[in-house]
Amino acid sequence: MSELLDKAKNFVSDKLANMKKPEASIKDVDLGHVGRDGIRYDAKVSVTNPYSVPIPICEISYTLKSAGRVIVSGTIPDPGSLKAKELTMVTVEVKVPHSILGSLIRDIGADWDIDYELKLGLTMDLPLFGAFTIPLSQKGEIKLPTLKDLFS
Repeated sequence: MSELLDKAKNFVSDKLANMKKPEASIKDVDLGHVGRDGIRYDAKVSVTNPYSVPIPICEISYTLKSAGRVIVSGTIPDPGSLKAKELTMVTVEVKVPHSILGSLIRDIGADWDIDYELKLGLTMDLPLFGAFTIPLSQKGEIKLPTLKDLFS
């Protein structure tokens, strides 16, 4: 009897390990909005749902770093759902207060950009798996707004 139970456990474990899971990638990070309270950068994330039912995204966590220092971090609770059997574009809004930008003057330099590292975690509730987080990371340069951007 215990052999039968072990075989059943192994069978279920193998099936779960080989089930498709959602996949994601960061496609772009751009200047979203410049306001009085700060600057918003928009990270565009492409997420593929292999299931025939929509999947709720429980939360998105983010950390934006520059020169090894955390500029801003936070979470976005309940940002929506992934469409069934489709690719869904999710926009992650990262808000950076103006006060933080002043401390990054050394990194800004002559090219008027910030070298960054963005880390995201998309946590969703998958059938049979429970809470599942897709970790994402991207490095690049974010252009700062010019005076023209601030007043247009």
